[in-house]
Amino acid sequence: MQEGKFTSKITYWFEQSVLVAAQILLMAVILAMVIQLWVMFSSDLVERVRSIDTVPELMKSVQTAFSGVLLIILGLELMETLRVYFKSHRVRLETILAVAIIAVGRHVINLDVEHMAGASLIGVATVVLALTGGYFLVRFKAPPSTD
Repeated sequence: MQEGKFTSKITYWFEQSVLVAAQILLMAVILAMVIQLWVMFSSDLVERVRSIDTVPELMKSVQTAFSGVLLIILGLELMETLRVYFKSHRVRLETILAVAIIAVGRHVINLDVEHMAGASLIGVATVVLALTGGYFLVRFKAPPSTD
């Protein structure tokens, strides 16, 4: 009987240590991404803006910036998932769907729709609709969260 309690305590502390280590690692990664995005944005900013001569070049530049920001938001949402799990030992489907929607949105921003096959566009649209429909159902049909 005593051995079971000891094993439970070790398992509990191991899980907590792993979650804390994962949160610290995720914080470091997010901080590094923010710093790198600022460095990329600010380095030779005036020259980069002057070198944009066409709308496609402007679109590519804006897409890259938006993609970087969404990547940071993705990291923050993953931290929220860890926080909720750390607090309640359960994974909220709403947060997982939000992470997936952000990841797909980031991918959609970077797509070259002019050169994509129609079937691929339909597939991407189906994934977006399925994720947003699932999010809607979970968000508005689930009881309010206490997290």
